Amino acid sequence: MKLDILAFGAHPDDVELGCGGTIVKEIKNGKTVGIIDLTRGELGTRGTAATRKQEATNAAKILGVSVRENLGFADGFFINNRQHQLEIIKMIRKYQPEIILCNAIDDRHIDHGKGSQLVSDACFLSGLIKIETEVEGSKQKQWRPKQVYHYIQWKNIEPDFVVDISGCMETKMASVLAYQTQFFDANSKEPETPISSRNFTDSVDYRARDLGRLIGVSHAEGFTTERYAAVESLFDLK
Repeated sequence: MKLDILAFGAHPDDVELGCGGTIVKEIKNGKTVGIIDLTRGELGTRGTAATRKQEATNAAKILGVSVRENLGFADGFFINNRQHQLEIIKMIRKYQPEIILCNAIDDRHIDHGKGSQLVSDACFLSGLIKIETEVEGSKQKQWRPKQVYHYIQWKNIEPDFVVDISGCMETKMASVLAYQTQFFDANSKEPETPISSRNFTDSVDYRARDLGRLIGVSHAEGFTTERYAAVESLFDLK
């Protein structure tokens, strides 16, 4: 299955929080999108790997993505090395996306920055013919995505560009709140975490509203890019 966009997240819920609205919009536009979670989020204070798996499945259905896989890397302890790069290369070559979306370049959680660089490096290596990979006994062809974009997470990183997600925010928030163990629940007996407060949930909507305000729409999501964002004409810019 060839995909237009492949979104990577260090943990289940990263993609929903960082670029869920953009994914919903592109699917509405007829694009095919998949999600790859690097870890099961097993070190999370609230919930378990099993509950996160079910929540990720539910969120994927809400977003409408074509496929979602989990690479089972060690939460908190995966590193940017050959072994991990090869596993990501296999996913890139398997789905041959034009665009990769991945974690923030720098963030509060150490896995986010690590995951960001790991995926970025794998995208380059995936295009090298002398790196050989196989999936289910079949040799894969090299493939390098055209673009790698990094979504924004905990830290307020200045975006290089923003995507108008007006009309998609309700679905984005539904996908986020599918992670019932992770976010605000007045009846939960689980320990409090930085993302379990109502303030955090509200901030997801506020950030999208604020970025939208800056470009004159209701909601937007921001991204950083590794290359200049090029346009055919000045009139392509909103």
